Amino acid sequence: MNMPVSLLKFEPRVDLQTRNLAEAQSDIAIRGGIFESSGFKVGALSLYDPQTGHYFAEVPVAPAMLDSPAILTGSENALTGFNATVGTVSYGWRPIEQRGEINFAAGQSGYNRQSFYEGLVYPKKIMGGQFAADIEWSRSESDGSIPYGDHNFQRVGGRIQHHTAQTQTDLFAGYQAKFFGWPNLYTPFGVNETENLQTVLVALNHRWTGEAGSELEFGAYYRRNRDDYEYNRFVPGQFNPYKHTTWVRGTALHGRQAYSDFALNYSAQFMSDRLRSTSLTAGTYNDRSFLKLAVEPEKTFKLVDGALLVRGGLAYDDSNRSNDAVSPLARVQWNTSAGPEYYLEYSVASQLPTYTALKSSPTSGLFRGNQNLGRETSRNLELGASTKLSSGWKLNAAIFYRWDDDLVDWTYTQPPANSTSNPARSANPVDIGAFGFETVAVYRTSKCDLVFGYTYLHKNADYRLVAVDASFYALNFPIHRFTAALTWRIGSGWEIRSDNEYRVQERNALRRIGGDDAFISALGLHYLPPQLHGWEFSVLVDNLWDSKFQELPAVPAAPRQVAASVAYRW
Repeated sequence: MNMPVSLLKFEPRVDLQTRNLAEAQSDIAIRGGIFESSGFKVGALSLYDPQTGHYFAEVPVAPAMLDSPAILTGSENALTGFNATVGTVSYGWRPIEQRGEINFAAGQSGYNRQSFYEGLVYPKKIMGGQFAADIEWSRSESDGSIPYGDHNFQRVGGRIQHHTAQTQTDLFAGYQAKFFGWPNLYTPFGVNETENLQTVLVALNHRWTGEAGSELEFGAYYRRNRDDYEYNRFVPGQFNPYKHTTWVRGTALHGRQAYSDFALNYSAQFMSDRLRSTSLTAGTYNDRSFLKLAVEPEKTFKLVDGALLVRGGLAYDDSNRSNDAVSPLARVQWNTSAGPEYYLEYSVASQLPTYTALKSSPTSGLFRGNQNLGRETSRNLELGASTKLSSGWKLNAAIFYRWDDDLVDWTYTQPPANSTSNPARSANPVDIGAFGFETVAVYRTSKCDLVFGYTYLHKNADYRLVAVDASFYALNFPIHRFTAALTWRIGSGWEIRSDNEYRVQERNALRRIGGDDAFISALGLHYLPPQLHGWEFSVLVDNLWDSKFQELPAVPAAPRQVAASVAYRW
C-alpha cells in the first residue's frame, strides 16, 4: 500500500529509516536531524502526532491525491514549518482529473496488494469553477520477509474539490488501519514486537494564487491516532499495556503579498492536542495548545547583473505548557542575470518534546521519560547556490552549520553486569553541533531522468553529565551518503527505474549486524504495451543486493523482496 512516505525512500535530502516496510513505520531524518525534528505538511496544514514522532508519517492520504513533496529547510522551514527544528516534508493537494486506476501486486512471503482510485470532474461550471471528487481504497498484507514480520494494512479516503483559475478548495476525509510486527521494533532485546495503528484525518484546505507572485493558503484539520504497541506479541500487556489515543485539532495559514519590489511573507498556526494513555501517566497534564506566528518582509534591489533579494523577520512560538520563544529569520539572495543564484541565510526554529518523552516513567519501563525536558532550539547558518546549465543539468548545493540545543534524544546505557534492569532507552537532552554539505544534480530528457545526490555530515555531541553508551537517533546518521536514481524510457513501452544509495554510517554500539557501510538498490522493469492502452506490467526488486544494514541500530533489515504488479488506467 503506497503512502506519502513511499516517495521519500531514495530522496537525496531525506534519510528514511524504516522498520519492516517503509509503509509500516518510517522515521524521517533531514540534514542529520532526528525523527522528531522533521515535520509534515499537506497544503497549509502541519500534521502532527503529539505522542511520538514515529507516527508523524501516518498520513492516510493516497499519493494520487498529492503533488510531489518539497523539502523545506533553513528559513523556509522556520517560516512555515511547525514544531520541527530541522526540516519539513511539504505536499500540495493535486488538482483532480477525470481518470481512474486499479492495481494488483503479489510477491514473496505471501505479499499481495490491491488498490483502486477514481477521479470525477463535473463538466459544468458552478460558482465560477468546476467541482470534482476522487476516492481511493487500498489494502496490503504479507506473512513477513522474516519470521514475525507480517503486516496487514487498509486505507480508504475521499475528497471533494472546487477549482477555478486562481483558487482550489479541498475537503478530505480518510481512515487508515495498520498492523505490523518486527523483531526489535523499538527495543534491542530480540523480542517479537507489534504495532496496531488506526488513524483518522479530516482536512479542509483553500489555496489562492494572485498576480505578481501573491498567494494565500489556509485550512483546518482534525486527526485522531490510536496505537496499541505490544513489546511481546506472545504475552500481550507484558510490563505495561501500551495503549494510546491522541487527538489534534489545528488551523493554519501562510501566504505572500507581493508588490513591485517588496513582498510580505507570513504564516500563522494554532494547534491543540490531547492524550489518553495507559502508560504515559507521569507529569501533570495530558493536553496542550500551541501558537506560532511568523512574518518576513522581503525587498528586491535591481542590479546591473541581476537582482538582490533581502529578507528578514521573526517567528514567535508559544504554548500553555512551556515558555515562549522569539526567533530571527534572515536571508540574502543574489539572482544573477547569467542564471546562477546564491544565498546566505540564518534562521532559528524551536519545538517542544512529545508526550512519550515527557510522560513515560523516568524510573521504570522500557522507555524512560524526563519531565524536565524543555523547549528545543536549533540555529542554522547556511550558504548555498543553484544553477541551470545549457546541457540540461540543474544543480543545487548548500553548506551549513547547525547548533541544536536541548535536542531530545533517546539513548541507551548498558546496565551493570550484576543488574537485572534492562532499560531499552531513555529520553535525554543533548547539545549538538552539526556541519553538513549537500548537493543535488538533476538531468531530464525525453528518454531518461537522472537524479544524483551527495551529503556529508559531521557532529559533535554533548550529553552533559549523562552517561551514554549509544544513541538511537541523534548519532545515527550517515557521514557520507550518495544517491542515484535513473528512469530510462527504452522505447516500445519498456522502462527501467533504478534507485541506489551508498552510505558510510557513523559507528553505533547497537548496530552489530550489517556493518557501517551499505549499498542499497531498488530495481523496476515496467512494460506499457502500445497495443494495450492503459495497461502496465512491472516487476520490482527491493533491496536488490540483500543488504543486512540496519537503518536503525539493532533493528533487523528487511531482506530482498521481489514482486510483480499489473495496473490498468483509464
